[in-house]
Amino acid sequence: MSHNNLSGIMLQCFGELSKSLCMLNLGMNKFHGTIPSTLSKGCQLENLNLNANQVEGPFTRSILHCRSLQVLDLGNIKINATFPHWQGTLQELKVLVMKSNQMHGSINGKRHMHYFRKLQILDLSNNRFTRQLPTGYMENFKAMMNVEENRYVTPYIGGSDKTRNQFYSYSVHLIEKGQEVELMKIFATLTIIDLSNNKFQGEIPRVIGKLSSVIGLNLSHNHLIGHIPPSFGKLINLEWLDLSSNKLDGKIPEQLLNLTMLSSLNLSKNEFVGRIPKGEQFNTFENSSYEGNDGLCGFPLSSDCSSNEARQPPPSKLQEEDHSKSEIRFGWKVVLIGYMFEFMFGLGMGCVIFWTGKPKWIVSLVEAKHHRRPKK
Repeated sequence: MSHNNLSGIMLQCFGELSKSLCMLNLGMNKFHGTIPSTLSKGCQLENLNLNANQVEGPFTRSILHCRSLQVLDLGNIKINATFPHWQGTLQELKVLVMKSNQMHGSINGKRHMHYFRKLQILDLSNNRFTRQLPTGYMENFKAMMNVEENRYVTPYIGGSDKTRNQFYSYSVHLIEKGQEVELMKIFATLTIIDLSNNKFQGEIPRVIGKLSSVIGLNLSHNHLIGHIPPSFGKLINLEWLDLSSNKLDGKIPEQLLNLTMLSSLNLSKNEFVGRIPKGEQFNTFENSSYEGNDGLCGFPLSSDCSSNEARQPPPSKLQEEDHSKSEIRFGWKVVLIGYMFEFMFGLGMGCVIFWTGKPKWIVSLVEAKHHRRPKK
């Protein structure tokens, strides 16, 4: 029933239909009201899509009755709530889209070994989530670490009607390479993480480097700091990477040259410095991938790295004076130590001579030197 001009209140009786329905797709309509609050026990839903309506939360825990749920698309509606951590118990969940809502708070809950193990697509963009990225959950994304096992099972994510021997592929709304698209079919090997346009803080977790099957990664428009982890070089299937509009710094790691599948890169509006890696896919990116990073140099930017180094400002006069003063202070210390040593040695010798009279060996030494002097 998607892509129509249907309007009116979202009927709560849809929850009762979940006993027999495998798929309920009401996306791209004009329904309003609240999400069905009661999904029946024995729910058979594998796909629930309410995308782009005007329905509101709260989001009901009765969705846990739908143990076969694979695709949950609640994007572009009006959910005003914190992240529902309990969704992680849906063992078959592969696609979770809750973008463009009014969700808030922290996602980084405690690590649960069995949460989100089959998740392949996570889109929580355009919300108000805060604090650190969900490192605990990322450590459980086993399907994103090795999605190849799905390649030969079914080509697309969907459901089968065994009575009619038919296969229904599910659809989902996503943003790919900066463009919003509707995938009418979801490839079984598609893996995407989009956490952009939130208020996430802290550093990028290294565990992302373990998600070697990820094709698209978007962490842009947050408040992330620190460096790009070198472990990103292990994301060998990555096709697009967007880290723009953060506060990331340091050098762009050379390990990113391993990303030979990368066709779209956006590192703009950060604080990166140093030489841009040269070679492989990096030879194909344009200036727009790096704009807003005044410390970067090298191709494709017009600023040459050697000239940047040559243009480094000389030390200030104050620094030079401080340096010279420190050297002077160090020199006087050495001279003072030498004088003290000579003074103590001379004082000791004087005392010996005073107490013992004129030692014969000193007298003979002085007289010998006197006799060796040439006569004028």
